[in-house]
Amino acid sequence: MVRSLASAAAASLAAAAALLLTTASASAPTCGPNNPCPADSPCCSQYGQCGVGAYCLGGCDPIFSHQLDSCVPAPVCDGSKFNIDNLNGVTDIAKYLGDASTANWVSSGSPLEYNGGVLLTLSQGSVGTLLASTHYVWYGKISAKLRTSQGAGVVTAFILMSDVKDEIDFEFIGTTLNQAQSNYYWQGVLDYENGGKHDTSNTFDNEHEYEIDWQPDTLTWSIDGKVVRTLKKSDTWNATTGSFMYPQTPSRVQLSLWPAGLASNGKGTIEWAGGLINWSAGSPAMQNGYYYASVSSVDVTCYDPPSGANKTGDKTYVYNALAGTNNSIAITDTSVILGSLQGTGEEPDKGKAKASGTASAPSSSSSTSVPESVPGVSGGGNSDPNASGSSDQGGAGAGNSSNGGSGGSGSSGTGFSQGGGASGASGNNSGAAVARPEGIVGGSVFALVACVGAMLVL
Repeated sequence: MVRSLASAAAASLAAAAALLLTTASASAPTCGPNNPCPADSPCCSQYGQCGVGAYCLGGCDPIFSHQLDSCVPAPVCDGSKFNIDNLNGVTDIAKYLGDASTANWVSSGSPLEYNGGVLLTLSQGSVGTLLASTHYVWYGKISAKLRTSQGAGVVTAFILMSDVKDEIDFEFIGTTLNQAQSNYYWQGVLDYENGGKHDTSNTFDNEHEYEIDWQPDTLTWSIDGKVVRTLKKSDTWNATTGSFMYPQTPSRVQLSLWPAGLASNGKGTIEWAGGLINWSAGSPAMQNGYYYASVSSVDVTCYDPPSGANKTGDKTYVYNALAGTNNSIAITDTSVILGSLQGTGEEPDKGKAKASGTASAPSSSSSTSVPESVPGVSGGGNSDPNASGSSDQGGAGAGNSSNGGSGGSGSSGTGFSQGGGASGASGNNSGAAVARPEGIVGGSVFALVACVGAMLVL
């Protein structure tokens, strides 16, 4: 199928993303259409870089990875595992090895336990906080009770994001506290017409319950039990691509707070986010040196898989085809837990300590350089699952440049797009044509680019 370039601006932004990512971490190979990850760094992260370890877990894009099984199978939906009222079920991204029975959420940045809930924090020099569920959802009803942050340039997000960049969003601009924005994307395709705006009472002062009811044929957004938007899959048919451009693949629940209003960002992004962030100590939107949003609960009701789903088990979701659509998903009993952050879906026990205390030897295909193991952290390092990937647990100067979270609305005129993933035409690691879009720049990717850009000028 042929993909047309969505916009010249998107292409320029994609080029900027590649430049910044390369500058920030020259050692990590990049991945995207016609550019799969190499064998020694086989996993393509949601930020368009290749590595091992955490790169192969949540957010690993199977289509642009070395092989479909480079990414670790995704744990199936489990409604009992999503509640969040403290940090007991939250694990730092550099400590998680894929055992979803030991952690409900993986974190980047500095989440804090507070008043029966969790704070997402954003301090100067950091790239904010991201919480991502370890279990995936393949259709379900997902709700979050939260208070957003406030202030120019600060964005709070509650989204669903799949590994192939299907995405469903609620997002909140810190200067527009009487409004929630909704959006959706299919495989990260840029579309400025997908956004919606919904009035509500002050989102910083008042806790609201935001709900996404995601079914195979309909998608509904609600606020405090009132439906504010409904999308029918039948209305998303694209004759050019021959596809329903409708979110349809297993997704992680993500909650984030990230800095869209950085001087290093594009003018359209800054304007969409309400202006530049005020980092001065006297800013009324900050407490203890950081901006914050609060989450008191996340609840998920898991729906049955779509009719005709390929089901041979009940533990994990895997991709068995490169199309990245509904019918390329299988539900299996294949479970993989990495032995260390050197492991991959292909070699899960690589780097695992043996009884003698020594680690397993690298495979013959490994290069002499050490692949990156935690997105945003330079170098392989962190082979010890007990090593932290953050440089500062207090919030300032966080080391993970992957904390940006979801991204901004694709509403017309903002000059900003969301959806995750790398831009480019169709391509895959076998050389055959695969339906992946041109001209896409993901919100998570853009958030990362914004943060990397900030790091470069700090």
